[in-house]
Amino acid sequence: MAAKSLGYRIAVYDEMPDGPAVGCADLAITAPFDDLDALARFAEAVDVVTVEFENIPVGALEFLATRVPVRPSAPVVRTCQDRVLEKEFLLNNGFPVAPFRVITSAEELASGLASLNAPSILKTASLGYDGKGQISLKPGDDTVAAWAKLAAPRAVLEQRIAFSSEASVICARSPQHASACFPVQANVHRHGILDVTVAPAPLDHSVATRAQQITSAIAEKLGVIGLITAEFFVLPDGSLMVNELAPRPHNSGHHTLETAMTSQFAQHIRAVCGLPLGPVELRSPGVMINVLGDLWSGGEPDWELLLCEPGLFLHLYGKRGAKPGRKMGHFTLLGEEGRAVPRAIDLRGRVVRH
Repeated sequence: MAAKSLGYRIAVYDEMPDGPAVGCADLAITAPFDDLDALARFAEAVDVVTVEFENIPVGALEFLATRVPVRPSAPVVRTCQDRVLEKEFLLNNGFPVAPFRVITSAEELASGLASLNAPSILKTASLGYDGKGQISLKPGDDTVAAWAKLAAPRAVLEQRIAFSSEASVICARSPQHASACFPVQANVHRHGILDVTVAPAPLDHSVATRAQQITSAIAEKLGVIGLITAEFFVLPDGSLMVNELAPRPHNSGHHTLETAMTSQFAQHIRAVCGLPLGPVELRSPGVMINVLGDLWSGGEPDWELLLCEPGLFLHLYGKRGAKPGRKMGHFTLLGEEGRAVPRAIDLRGRVVRH
């Protein structure tokens, strides 16, 4: 939608015929990601390729890159879709990251947990998101049973961090190497899924500046073209640790559709198409609330209640079938944190029909 607003025609490649962007596309190709003939037809139809999420087989991106620019590149996506590569990239380049161990067996898990000697989280190396593919462990737990339960060939065992808050920074970087960071946003997760985002984050200016500097440096070191989001743990002393990276528009940045001078989606298109980056200042503070399938427990939620609220913007994604924990949409309420956050949370609770 952001690309079409700039006059571009859009081709979408998806394994599913009802993929989320198909309805907005001028051309849709439905095929497996390893179908080289379909990928070749896709490449012939476009001038530049970008990704909507990072869990795409890197081989497909490498094949496309022989025919058309792919932004972000296959190496960037490979690093960010694999927790082992991501953690090692951060550690080897001096970025702050929690202590971790690479795990490939129950024996390594026992050794790793003993060496960390602290409450930890075992995460699959790939395909884990929104709290999936994760097991909490503490010293002395049954590591054989935990490894069997995870059922993955590779994993990262990461020491659990006693953070005071979570935050994220979205950075855009263009082919001309210009970069721009959106203001830092504060995030609250529930059951491993993003629940609430507040923009701007109520952080000390020096902490927020440092988070932007780290994210810009990550974007440069990786060679990102497009967007990259860095999720941070903010420690009680104000120091930062990088939790995860995402080389794409990010759930925590959806509020920018209304709060920012340039939305993250428009900024992503500007970056991958080589256009000047847009201004990232906020037009208004605001809070974003994720709408999960849980709200459908009593039937279709009472959307009129939200739509009657001044300064509230509702976005539903048109997904079929509401399931607990499934992201069905979000809404953004403009206003300062002290008023907007409790009001938004109250409204979300009231839309559930009983």
